[in-house]
Amino acid sequence: MINKNEEKKWLEAEGELTVDVYSTDKEIIIQSAVAGVKSKDLDVSVEDDMVIIKGKRENPCQSKNALFQECYWGQFSRKIIIPDEIDPSRIDAAVKEGILTIKIPKIVREKSKVEIKEVK
Repeated sequence: MINKNEEKKWLEAEGELTVDVYSTDKEIIIQSAVAGVKSKDLDVSVEDDMVIIKGKRENPCQSKNALFQECYWGQFSRKIIIPDEIDPSRIDAAVKEGILTIKIPKIVREKSKVEIKEVK
């Protein structure tokens, strides 16, 4: 039997945001559908090699008499491990027509050739 505290914790569970992640030569691009979420209710942060997206989607209709309730309402988050070296100081995040787009510049280092000397 589930006690009241466990039931409350389960009912307040955090949803996981779905994302698409793309890589170009110069940047990593993350996109996610966040329809109904205001930009002030989104938080994007970087910790080491991980981008963390958190937010909250408010339910515009608080009716208890829903016939179907398939949409997720409430807190959500997503952690994405970035496989490349990035510059977190130049991240650009914007919401347009319900799509969150995060552009993260890669740090592109020039490869250098090491000269091998012949030792006599």
